[in-house]
Amino acid sequence: MTKRAFLNLVSAAAASPVVAPLTAWAKENLTNWAGNLTYSTDHLHEAASVEQIRALLRSQDKVKVLGTRHCFNSIADSRYNLLSLKPMHEVVALDAAARAVTLDAGITYGQLCPYLESKGFALHNLASLPHISIAGACSTATHGSGEKNGNLATAVSALEMVTAAGDVVKLTRKSDGEAFRGAVVGLGALGVITRVTLDIQPTYAMRQYVYENLPLAQMKEHFDAIQSSAYSVSLFTDWQKQRLNEVWIKARQPFTANPEFFGAKLATRNLHPIAELSAENCTEQMGAPGPWYERLPHFRMGFTPSAGKELQSEYFVPRRNAVDAILAIERLRDQMTPHLLISEIRAIAADDLWMSTCYRQPSITIHFTFKQDWTAVRQLLPVIERELAPFQPRPHWGKLFTLSPGVLRSRYDKLEDFIRLATKYDPKGKFRNDFLNANLFAQG
Repeated sequence: MTKRAFLNLVSAAAASPVVAPLTAWAKENLTNWAGNLTYSTDHLHEAASVEQIRALLRSQDKVKVLGTRHCFNSIADSRYNLLSLKPMHEVVALDAAARAVTLDAGITYGQLCPYLESKGFALHNLASLPHISIAGACSTATHGSGEKNGNLATAVSALEMVTAAGDVVKLTRKSDGEAFRGAVVGLGALGVITRVTLDIQPTYAMRQYVYENLPLAQMKEHFDAIQSSAYSVSLFTDWQKQRLNEVWIKARQPFTANPEFFGAKLATRNLHPIAELSAENCTEQMGAPGPWYERLPHFRMGFTPSAGKELQSEYFVPRRNAVDAILAIERLRDQMTPHLLISEIRAIAADDLWMSTCYRQPSITIHFTFKQDWTAVRQLLPVIERELAPFQPRPHWGKLFTLSPGVLRSRYDKLEDFIRLATKYDPKGKFRNDFLNANLFAQG
């Protein structure tokens, strides 16, 4: 398939509803959102209560929770039993005084955000896609953008989970210290998360502007100024022509939208990150004011961003190495072009969550959206990883990478503590799968 034919297919499918009903998933082979992964079992269970979860865990030796299926690798796969919490999607409580909201684990950001807005509250950040489940996003350290904004898991102040033994355990930031910091980005290895409490804040409005064709030389000289220019800044590039194709600026504070921004020109129409695609399903741009949840994501809540026929990889590197890492990848432009749709560069603040990709490290991410050709991408990823090796990259937990388990483990100072915590709540490995065993638990 040519790139243009692929893009036409993606654009035509962009207006389809967000998620198919669960009952439809099980009628044929169950796949992830992108269609690149077929799950290894057809034993798909559904729970609508904690008691149903406990009953399943008592009856099965191996279980993995399946969220909104947005992981591109097998971190949520199982050869035995998959568990969906999709029916558990209610807001349990909103504490206005404490600025906290407690919700069922199956709820998505797309479901939660309009509710918060109606009550006069907001979250600090959102990912590009609003249809992902909150528990799943936090468990894999999924992030938004903004150099002062932690990833989505940093909003978690408490969580409730069912352990392998069927016990209900609650951990809070205030009371449980280190155990809490180990459990929030739990990678599905500690238990079945049933409830999550998030920090919230008063609602706020935002404006979004897009600039086109930022010269690479300007990025090199002014990266810090560009990233600090607004609440959230994303750079999109196909790595061609010594420029960044688009700069997406999400302004919560006053922002003067001058005709030029570090050599880039202010767009005169709404744009899609992939220039050839219609911006119909993207969040509103052109400086039009709107609520936070309609500007922080790149894509509108009522639509999927594509047909899913793509592959994604993403690497986190220390913020201090941002420019060098970007220039290292830019040198690969000719190798990447035949396989790449677009890349995105974002900044994320450091946090103290043990298995977070930003653990004690202000970071930038270099994200790759590839055509769905795993044979070609599998050969390209080691080349990208070698270029980034001097900066000790941490790959996104839910996306594709080829780093060896030994190298991956070396990037996490608290790994041994995490393994002990996981063993405490799951001594026989009920929640472990091939991905976790290979990458984290198989020492040596």
